Amino acid sequence: MNTEARQSVQGSFHDAIKLIVHRPEATAQNREEYHNMAATLLPVIRELVRKTNPLLEHEVSFEFAKSQLYGTKFCADQATSLDFRVFARKRPPGEEPSIAVALRIDESASMSAFGRLDAAKQAAVALYEFCTGCGIPIMVYGDTADRSKLEQMSIYAYVDFESKDVNEKYALMNIQARSNNRDGMALRIISDRLLNAPQKTKLIISISDGQPKAMPDYTGEKAAHDMKDTLEEYRRKGIQFLAAAIGQDKEAIRELYGAENTLDITDLKQLAARLVQIIARFL
Repeated sequence: MNTEARQSVQGSFHDAIKLIVHRPEATAQNREEYHNMAATLLPVIRELVRKTNPLLEHEVSFEFAKSQLYGTKFCADQATSLDFRVFARKRPPGEEPSIAVALRIDESASMSAFGRLDAAKQAAVALYEFCTGCGIPIMVYGDTADRSKLEQMSIYAYVDFESKDVNEKYALMNIQARSNNRDGMALRIISDRLLNAPQKTKLIISISDGQPKAMPDYTGEKAAHDMKDTLEEYRRKGIQFLAAAIGQDKEAIRELYGAENTLDITDLKQLAARLVQIIARFL
């Protein structure tokens, strides 16, 4: 994973940044914490799936299907809806869902405030349980910057869609607030990894509470420019991005990702449910 990640940033703005990809191992305590969290979330997830089921039935039709998160025809009348389903696309009969999901979690120090970290963990557990239950490949990566001069960028591969380890999900309890954030580099690495998935639709959800900021000068316009370039590059390659903004910098995040690709989470208790609903509607 380390070699692959370094190849992802070769020739980029982050070429010289010292990078380590970690594969956190779960402990017995992690397992217990996971089960406690999942116990409260699973009834909610099941209820969401039950409520969403009538919406998931496919019509046998080649007509345009409105309210899609992706597609070839922009629907202006849908643009003001809160769930970003502003595209229409041709839907063939008997279409099967074909989606792979990556969840990126900003592990900057500020995530420790206002219950953001717990909300991110709950979202990770909810998405993992929902996606694996539906047969959707999922990866969950966290990242932080500037842990040390020898480790300027840290990626935490908690769950990887190519892994066969059914116990890796317990490592999600190791998600924590750490240091700075170098978003563009993280998204580049995660995007390249997701491109390996054979599924037609590739979606990256980024949970973040602020703007990019890392040493020595990755901030402001420079960081914003790098972010926009990265998003544009990988959108061309077929990846879709959705930002879940959970901090005070929601306007800045909206500016980076685009309003139509930004989920404004005012009530953190709704984060897990909102993300599961979005994935469910791809099915």
